[in-house]
Amino acid sequence: DAAELEKLVGMEITCRITKLDVMEEDVVVDRRVVLEEQARGLQEGRYAAMKEGDVVGGKVRSLVPYGAFVDLGGMDGLLHVSDIAHSRVQKPEDVLAVGQELLVKILKIDLETKKISLGLKQLQAEPWATVPERFQAGQRVTGTVTRLQDFGAFVEIEPGIEGLIHISEMSWGKKVRHPSDVVKPGDRVDAVIQIGGAHV
Repeated sequence: DAAELEKLVGMEITCRITKLDVMEEDVVVDRRVVLEEQARGLQEGRYAAMKEGDVVGGKVRSLVPYGAFVDLGGMDGLLHVSDIAHSRVQKPEDVLAVGQELLVKILKIDLETKKISLGLKQLQAEPWATVPERFQAGQRVTGTVTRLQDFGAFVEIEPGIEGLIHISEMSWGKKVRHPSDVVKPGDRVDAVIQIGGAHV
């Protein structure tokens, strides 16, 4: 680009000689190859400076069905959908946005493939840690049905805390053939916590 070349006039730059013909007084130099080498060296230095377990800042660069690519300052890390939150995340775009700034934990660095695995939920309190203090048998709770299985329905009563309502506990009277006869995903239900299960 002529305008870009114009900006270089009078500047001192580092180049690599790619062709030298003394007889013809012809010299061809390449600046791009030097810049690429410098960029590679800088990136390798960044990789070397990082280690697993570090907490780093980054910005969401793009969202994909299996997670988010986070720009860590010139290199990307993958925040897998299973490492976004303790609660079940169906689609990354439900909880993240392009351009959003995050603090993430480096879970794994593969120096050969230059892949960095990141975690967000690892910086959040583990929701199950205080469950015995907050929930007791006989306690009434309200939650959202998250998924159905032949043997019952899973209900999220807090982000990251799911309980199972077994099919045998879904009705006092009629026999329930399948949980879908009583509830469907997204339904809000009242339940009672039991040891080993919950009752609608």
